[in-house]
Amino acid sequence: MGLRTKEIVKKFYESNFYKDEDVLRSYLHPDVELSWYGTTGMKKLNLEGIAQISEQLAKSFDSLRAEVEKVVAKSDNVAIHFTYHVRTIENPEEEMPLAHFIAIWELQDGKLYRGVQISQLGEEIDENPWN
Repeated sequence: MGLRTKEIVKKFYESNFYKDEDVLRSYLHPDVELSWYGTTGMKKLNLEGIAQISEQLAKSFDSLRAEVEKVVAKSDNVAIHFTYHVRTIENPEEEMPLAHFIAIWELQDGKLYRGVQISQLGEEIDENPWN
């Protein structure tokens, strides 16, 4: 299942889930749980909590693009390292890094089920962090 699980997680972060709740729900298990450690502390999110944050992203940004650095999978577990780049509604011509992420997911029934995500606000990007 390794390649398939890698594809599911990568495609989720690269999707337009933040603009379409149907897309969001197609990737997330109904009983999803995400522990998100960020600059404002830890948040425990279920499907509705993730949907609310996604809705806020759609209202705040003209576009959201994931630049995936690395994806590693073993069985139904996947780790992903990526940076979200955004274009704001106020300045759609300029793309800037929003935040850097590391996430580890357990998949169940082909959907993201249990996850831990760590983020840090965006800044300069190491062009080749794995060398």
